[in-house]
Amino acid sequence: MDQPLAPGLYIVATPIGNLGDLSPRAADTLRGADRILAEDKRVSAKLLALVGAKAPMSSYHDHSSEAERETILATLGSQVVALISDAGTPLISDPGYKLVRAARAAGHSVHTIPGPSAAIAALTVAGLPTDRFLFAGFLPAKDKARADAIAELADLRATLVFFESGPRLGAALSALAAGLGAREAAVVREITKLHEECVTASLDELAARYAEAPPRGEIVILVGPPLRADSTSDSEVDLALDEALTRLSPSRAAAEVAEQLGVPRKRTYARALERSGK
Repeated sequence: MDQPLAPGLYIVATPIGNLGDLSPRAADTLRGADRILAEDKRVSAKLLALVGAKAPMSSYHDHSSEAERETILATLGSQVVALISDAGTPLISDPGYKLVRAARAAGHSVHTIPGPSAAIAALTVAGLPTDRFLFAGFLPAKDKARADAIAELADLRATLVFFESGPRLGAALSALAAGLGAREAAVVREITKLHEECVTASLDELAARYAEAPPRGEIVILVGPPLRADSTSDSEVDLALDEALTRLSPSRAAAEVAEQLGVPRKRTYARALERSGK
């Protein structure tokens, strides 16, 4: 670090699995901090030891009181205070926005040190549309509240992104399938870790896969946007497929025509197999 950091609040993104993903700037900020606020001090201790950050560490989480927040605010005019979460970018389904809002209202500087985010990382590997997406955090645990939350999102023409835990995954996928239909979806878990996995299928297929076999690890569920009304005739599909099959395999031709005409891939694939004689 060339120059000492100016006093204020620093929102520091930390690795979601692979410790090598910590940016040099994030490491410098943690080493230069006067105080570090961590969601769980036991979880963060290993990372801080790795980068040689020696500042005192305090807990800051969902249950931190207003009095604790005021104590932190009182230091921001003279100290560098870094906020980290257990993994990833703070404030993304993690505590912190109230502290940021209060710091800004009090006239203190707030800086972001960007880096890993499980939601964004999952979007990059799932193969679902990324031009519009909505991060919806964790679905409610109770059946009625979960169904209501899903119903609110049903008509959004965007990819939906959720966080979930292994034990609740099967129930969440079943509720999503019931509320949204057989949309394209993905289950991404253990991102950047040794057993990283991305499974893509329809929501009902994923619900069946994980119904009796909940996986371990941190999980992101992604659900594709609703399909457009399918008014394309078979003759239009066949015409496009016949051309595509001169260049591509049935599978790739089906994918190209499905995207081109806005029709379900299952429909184009079935007709591609038929027309190719396979």
